[in-house]
Amino acid sequence: MKLNTIKPAVGSTKAARRVGRGNGSGFGKTAGRGIKGQKSRTGGFHKVGFEGGQMPIQRRLPKRGFRSLTKKFNAKIRTSELGKLNSDMVDILSLKAANLISEITLTVKIYLSGEVKKKFTIQGISLTEGAKKAIEAAGGKIVEAKETPVEITKKAAAAKTAAKKAAAAKKVPKKAAAKPEVKKAAAEPEVKKAAAKPEVKKAAAKPEVKKD
Repeated sequence: MKLNTIKPAVGSTKAARRVGRGNGSGFGKTAGRGIKGQKSRTGGFHKVGFEGGQMPIQRRLPKRGFRSLTKKFNAKIRTSELGKLNSDMVDILSLKAANLISEITLTVKIYLSGEVKKKFTIQGISLTEGAKKAIEAAGGKIVEAKETPVEITKKAAAAKTAAKKAAAAKKVPKKAAAKPEVKKAAAEPEVKKAAAKPEVKKAAAKPEVKKD
């Protein structure tokens, strides 16, 4: 076998259709485009679904269903899941710490599903009527949040960043402080050269006496 003898299998390839090469080929003159109309012209293109200007089928048909764009920021919690918390305070931050909701959650709602075995203080979280009665029956209470969930999340993020910066600052070793003696030596200017004596100056100023 040589490279110049390799050929594709019989029937696997076909010659390209050559249009506009005479009437004998069956695709001469108009090249299979017909006689007139938008599609016979070059550049005669229209988008998929275009129906000549009338209302297209995809707009005539009724639409059903709805997909919320904020669904990923909302979460639901069962009353039975509250037992997984280490503290009695139930808010968005404590639920995130217990991995009961995702980090991007902004709003949470508790609904009745299971028993409430501890006294919980609910803050900044909405509840169903059944969940509210069950928590209050167990001795818990509901406190209205003064801050919005967004503000609470921003505060938590800021605290996290500050903690990271503080930890990074602790790791960096401080430079050894220079000794006071070294500092003084560096601050003092160079000692000026001793001034020439006045006698020497006078002698230099007098002209030399010429000998006879």
